[in-house]
Amino acid sequence: MHHKRPNILFIMSDDHSANAISAYGSRLAPVFKTPNIDRIALEGAKLNACFCTNAICTPSRASIMTGQHSHVNGVKTHHDILHSSKNTFVKMLHKSGYQTAIVGKWHLFSEPKHFDYYDILTNQGRYFDPYFLDKDHDWHDIRSIHENEYGKRHEGYVTDIITEKSVNFLKTRDKNKPFLLMCHHKAPHDDFEYHPRYEHMFDDVLIPEPDSLWEDKSHRSMASRGYGTTVSEKNSARNAVETMSRPDYPTGSLKVEGLSSDERTRAAYQKYLKDYLRTVKGIDDSVGELLGVLENEGVLDDTIVFYTSDQGIFLGEHDYIDKRWIYEEALRMPMLIRYPKEIKAKTEIDNIVSNTDFAPTILDYANLSKTDEMQGCSFRALLKGEKLDNWKDILYYRYWMHMAYHDNPAHFGIRTRDYKLIFFYGLPLDANGALPEATPAGWELYDLKKDPFELKNVYSQPEYKTTIKSLKCELFEIRHELEDEDRNFPELLKRLEQTD
Repeated sequence: MHHKRPNILFIMSDDHSANAISAYGSRLAPVFKTPNIDRIALEGAKLNACFCTNAICTPSRASIMTGQHSHVNGVKTHHDILHSSKNTFVKMLHKSGYQTAIVGKWHLFSEPKHFDYYDILTNQGRYFDPYFLDKDHDWHDIRSIHENEYGKRHEGYVTDIITEKSVNFLKTRDKNKPFLLMCHHKAPHDDFEYHPRYEHMFDDVLIPEPDSLWEDKSHRSMASRGYGTTVSEKNSARNAVETMSRPDYPTGSLKVEGLSSDERTRAAYQKYLKDYLRTVKGIDDSVGELLGVLENEGVLDDTIVFYTSDQGIFLGEHDYIDKRWIYEEALRMPMLIRYPKEIKAKTEIDNIVSNTDFAPTILDYANLSKTDEMQGCSFRALLKGEKLDNWKDILYYRYWMHMAYHDNPAHFGIRTRDYKLIFFYGLPLDANGALPEATPAGWELYDLKKDPFELKNVYSQPEYKTTIKSLKCELFEIRHELEDEDRNFPELLKRLEQTD
């Protein structure tokens, strides 16, 4: 009989910034606590440099399932489908004897395959009285899954319903098999609708602002300056909003009569953050409940618990809302893992890990080897505390969905331990749903050791010439290795040459 394989509980929220988890110790930690999520870090590992390779929901989820970058698994934007013929770590676990389940947000537009049980939100799902699809659903009616109102309607609040369904799976599962449960929350995605029980959490609390809420972006290249959706009204002209009346504040309309422009920004920031953090509180309560169920059954220590989010989100940093950019707050995923049999309490990992590494790591814990087409690597040895000399501390990122939804130009770049080099190519190429209008091309460089909050683009500074040269070599090398060289897009290659 082979060694008893661990259960796997993979909890993923949507757009949960590491800054909104108190274990990460950001400016928000003094006013907002996440004790249950923190517990995973305190009794296990906290990854400080875990990043996504494309900061929007559908592509990130596809990378997590397949261990591949967007250009390889075919899911570059929200308009792409993860085809059910694709190999995923779930398929491999299922074949090897795991009982598999997914509850909550799926957002990959195809029927979830190789799950013994699934009950998923339709498309993005709704916060209140959401619709779910399960095995009784006829998947031939594929067009409908882009709707939010289709399937079986449930009364109540989405986080509570997902928790209840997850608990129910845990209690009724086949106890003779190891399980994989993917508990995927909708929250805290916009529109940040919280349960009324959290209404008074922040009465009389002032949420600290990031310094970069007031950033002067003149240090940026023309390629990123003036794009993206902002908390303030600075970029609201691009969002077709009149300066005086702005019904589209990050979380809906806001009474701003008689306030100065700065006061309106402050009011919008407070409302955005409070609504967002109230929805996160619901997630933290849910995590507590799931850990409690496993603890009561006596199997918590036989279960690897992962807590992550499909990407980060801007909570007013750089005056931004939403995600998409390669800048740190969107790029960075929280990742906390508890498994006392192998991971010491309070372990911290500073190596760069990406969402393409999740599948190989989960397979490794199940005593399975990743397939050759998986581009990521298992970081199980890092979690054990081993030093891996051959670990590549570099991330390749690419955002394809040019200018759609939140005005973000298409770009790619690398993140190393010390630097971030970005090329905004500003073209839609062949990405589904990207908007046709080209935006300026340009480079940016950030020295993360000196400037962790990315407030000073140093690309044009002479003392960085040699650094830029070697980082460009690394960028072109990793693009070659990952087979993302854009040979079919001469217009992009031309922009690359012209802006050198």
